[in-house]
Amino acid sequence: MNKVESWRWLQEHPRGAISPDDYEDRLGTGAPLAYLPFGNGLSYGDVCRNDRGTLIDGARHGRILAFDPGTGVMTCEAGATLRDILVKVIPYRFFLPVTPGSGLVTVGGAIANDVHGKNHHARGAFGNHVRRLTLLRSDGERLVCSAEENAELFAATIGGMGLTGLILDAELRLMKVPSPHVQQHTIRFECLEDYFALVDRVGEEHEYSVAWIDQMAGGRRTGRGVLWAADHADASCEYPDIPKGPKPSLPLSPPFNPLNSLTVKALNEYRFRSEAPGEMVSTVKWTSYFHPLDRLGAWHRLYGPLGPCRHQSVYPAENAEETTLRLLKTAREHGHASFLTAVHRFGDAEGRGLLSFPRPGFALTLDFAYQGEATVKLFDALDRIAVEVGGAVNPSADFRMSPAVFEASFPSWQKLEALRDPAIVSDFWRRTALAFKG
Repeated sequence: MNKVESWRWLQEHPRGAISPDDYEDRLGTGAPLAYLPFGNGLSYGDVCRNDRGTLIDGARHGRILAFDPGTGVMTCEAGATLRDILVKVIPYRFFLPVTPGSGLVTVGGAIANDVHGKNHHARGAFGNHVRRLTLLRSDGERLVCSAEENAELFAATIGGMGLTGLILDAELRLMKVPSPHVQQHTIRFECLEDYFALVDRVGEEHEYSVAWIDQMAGGRRTGRGVLWAADHADASCEYPDIPKGPKPSLPLSPPFNPLNSLTVKALNEYRFRSEAPGEMVSTVKWTSYFHPLDRLGAWHRLYGPLGPCRHQSVYPAENAEETTLRLLKTAREHGHASFLTAVHRFGDAEGRGLLSFPRPGFALTLDFAYQGEATVKLFDALDRIAVEVGGAVNPSADFRMSPAVFEASFPSWQKLEALRDPAIVSDFWRRTALAFKG
């Protein structure tokens, strides 16, 4: 067994992991099965943990199996990372239609969490671009799943947190672009009201849109921040296809939390003031715009010995400004400081996943250094706000939501439970869904 580590859980997984081949060899042996597919451990919560069972290290099978430059259709193993795909297809002027903030996410993980990017308003979530996948069930059956074949299982697997079986491979449709790099529009706004006044127009005009918010700012400055909109640059862009350069990495986690209220307040002030008022246009490398989390190796160690934790919620557009203000204020009142605070406008595209998190409205992401019980109390308060307005909390970022909050966020969870592979379970599923079953 090899040892694994995830961002949120800095300690080693107690039971290690086995390869997909070893898992397949164990099927039909009659031994108790309690497994969970594992990608690169980039989930902030316990959807990727299985402390009472064994992980299946899907990252060991990461080959790109086929790519057609004429159609943009690619087939790859589930352990291939999004960056692996981009390095392969960018020379042919194709790009992933959806990518989250890190290129180290595996395809299997992207499907299992139905990840979203900066262009949900334009192209939906990752699952919207999966043509088919192959699923290995614990009874030894290999099932090809798509919108036409094993459709119910296909929908349950997208956003299904790895619980329907081991994804072996997937076929994706990529999008044609003139350049992988982007022309970025940087718009500084002075308060949250200003953001909501411009976000719809920006979304109509640009492929990508995401805003950073100064969570520590209060009073008339509450919700101030910077919006980055972008479109792919034209073919004349002279940046190399695959930018290279030294990548620093944090070797150790400090024995204290350097991202506390005082330091984050100063960093946020600098970050806001470093952008000029109004709108600025520049050409930005794709690695910087799409995968900013990959510029510093082991960046999660900045959050101190207990690591980072994330709260991400989505809520309806009609009360989004008021809800965002309440969430920001609640975090400040609980003495927590978020340096990586982002707000996304989600579009109306219907997700293909049974339990997909993205849905019409706005999503707020807050990253904190874990402070024990104080953080749990804060997250409980944030949960109540999101659920009260008809929103949802993202399981892939969660480590403590209650079964009631999970059910309010995903009322269709029982359908996933009915389709769940009986040999597969996660710590998240044990403490939420299975808690209803005693």
